Amino acid sequence: MTKQVRTLSIVGTRPEAIKMVPVIRELRQHPLTETVLVSTAQHREMLDQVFSLFDLVPDVDLNIMLPRQSLNDIVRRAVEGLDHVYQQYHPDVVLVQGDTTTAFAASLAAFNRKIPAAHVEAGLRSCQLWNPYPEEANRRLIAAIASMHFAPTKKSADNLRRENIPPPSIYVTGNTGIDCLFRIIESRKSHLAQYLPEGFHVHGGRMILVTAHRRENVGGPLEQLCEAVRELALQDPTTWYLYPVHLNPAVRDTVLPRLSGLRNIALTEPLPYGAFVEAMAASYFILTDSGGVQEEAPALGKPVLVLRETTERPEGIASGVAMLVGMEKKQIVQETRRLLNDEFAYQRMVGYGNPYGDGKAAKRTVGALVHWLGLGPRPQEFDEVIPDHPPIEERHAMVAVAD
Repeated sequence: MTKQVRTLSIVGTRPEAIKMVPVIRELRQHPLTETVLVSTAQHREMLDQVFSLFDLVPDVDLNIMLPRQSLNDIVRRAVEGLDHVYQQYHPDVVLVQGDTTTAFAASLAAFNRKIPAAHVEAGLRSCQLWNPYPEEANRRLIAAIASMHFAPTKKSADNLRRENIPPPSIYVTGNTGIDCLFRIIESRKSHLAQYLPEGFHVHGGRMILVTAHRRENVGGPLEQLCEAVRELALQDPTTWYLYPVHLNPAVRDTVLPRLSGLRNIALTEPLPYGAFVEAMAASYFILTDSGGVQEEAPALGKPVLVLRETTERPEGIASGVAMLVGMEKKQIVQETRRLLNDEFAYQRMVGYGNPYGDGKAAKRTVGALVHWLGLGPRPQEFDEVIPDHPPIEERHAMVAVAD
């Protein structure tokens, strides 16, 4: 009997956990693999929300989070902690996800121990080193030292080939975040109402979901966004704005003073993932600087105004379901009003296909890992056609939140 391959799955933030949950489940079900779940807890509370939602308990929790810690603090503490974990568990492969500081630190610590690293969601590029910061640098550095590259789309795979990554180590899998999204939709659970203030409506008027927290947007750009949302809310009290505010003190210190006190703006704590999916589904459209939301919103038929100057997810822009608007007040106000007032412009951005995934990425990811280890056939690549997904009535069933 073939010995099981021991993998260590490393997560540190909520987006990593969301996209790794389907992979972890698949690894645990595959007869040739076992996995140890390791949390750095780079983001403590928001990460724990995901673990609780999916009934996961980390096998190892490094608990490295400190108030207002620097990126170098995160790297140092994560590398030191993970090095001890690698010595204890002797993994055959380390799996990292995306472009966080945890993912980079885990890859570096594995490289220094000569342990192969597998990169889930590999090959995304903005081609601007400082934007987004530090994510663009993290994912380039991971690509340079990883042994396996699980690209979500063909464009991501092409980016890797242009960087001379060996083609046999590149697999096009689709994005595992869509697997997780479909699982939440299929659960049909409704929790959003309990997080909304009394009198706030997601029905009976159009609701715009707002999220913004990226490091490069903190400060002046975030102030511009707040001024734009405030102006829009004051001019049209029939449109509602839901803004789950990130726990980063620098974000909260900017957002709360500028947007508190308006009847049609709800500033909430970060929503648990299930409730956040409900909020996306209930929204008319979304203003966001999040990469994950750019991937998830098309599966829900929601246009996205991307609060960034560039994106490493060009597929949504190319298909017309997303638009780059930046973080200047004038542009945000203009494009928001356009979608609110121009039905033709709105309908042009509404799409029910998703260029990022079809709900089967985790299975392809584990199949790719097994293939790279010489234990199975190479899986068929994700084809970026309009994928199968839950019928539209299922996707909207979960938004029946009482007024």
